[in-house]
Amino acid sequence: MAFPLTVVSHMIIMTAEFFIGITVNGFLIIVNCYDLVKSRKILLLQILLICTGLSRFGLQMMLMTQSFFSVFFPFAYETNIYGPKMMFLWMFFSSVGLWFATCLSVFYCLKVSNFTQHWFLWLKFRISKCIFWLLLGSLLASVGTATVCIKVGLPLIEDSYVLRNPAVNVSKVNLLKNDELLLVNLTLVLPLSVFVMCTSMLCISLYKHKYQVQNRLHEFSNARTEAHMNALKMVTTFFCFFISYFAAFMANMTFRIPHRSHRFFVVKEVMAAYPAGHSIIIILSNSKLKDSFRTMICLMKKQ
Repeated sequence: MAFPLTVVSHMIIMTAEFFIGITVNGFLIIVNCYDLVKSRKILLLQILLICTGLSRFGLQMMLMTQSFFSVFFPFAYETNIYGPKMMFLWMFFSSVGLWFATCLSVFYCLKVSNFTQHWFLWLKFRISKCIFWLLLGSLLASVGTATVCIKVGLPLIEDSYVLRNPAVNVSKVNLLKNDELLLVNLTLVLPLSVFVMCTSMLCISLYKHKYQVQNRLHEFSNARTEAHMNALKMVTTFFCFFISYFAAFMANMTFRIPHRSHRFFVVKEVMAAYPAGHSIIIILSNSKLKDSFRTMICLMKKQ
């Protein structure tokens, strides 16, 4: 079976993103699980990183499955990928990944920021309970989002020929109602808003810290500044990755991109870069994880 150049390049890119994503997210899960077992106590950051790694691992598997069917089983793509079970899993992992990343940004905001407002200190001293409730709420919200999307018939297409024929005039086909597409959009607005708020608070805290630095010990202020910068680096890069994923996700959910076209493959590649890219940033922003990952790479090279 001969494949066009665009299909071959798509599979090369998707395979590279898949293996990178599986490696870095698997690393996050294994290393942090080991830390939990070794410490024999609940470590909040490790739990957050495990949850984030698991959600990205699942999303990466879903995206690779979609690409595999689109290339090797194009006529079975709609039935298998846009069926209720697969669509539920895809919507669940897309939603829970954003929610868990939002929980991670809340954790860094509460730990690193130095605001003195009563409500902020109240949350800061109850960070463990806040994060656990947020994680539980994230799971419930993601299950609810995926269930609602299935109930309203989001993946159903009245003319399945659109997926297979790039030459079809999609403007004449009734694909999706605007309110159904808006529903998907609105489910992601809340965690994204919380995430943006935490990022803004980190920026304000860093700005205030720079003006207070002359009244503190140099070593302490350097450590404080580095903590701010690492947290900001992580949340800012996540924001960039997620915005690109969200734009590609919404373009994909309109079902107006012809199946197996160049735009179709680009959308899938942009989406697959999100779960791999942000996990790499998490590892590089954490000195302990970075050292462990470097050690793992060195051991693999020796073997």
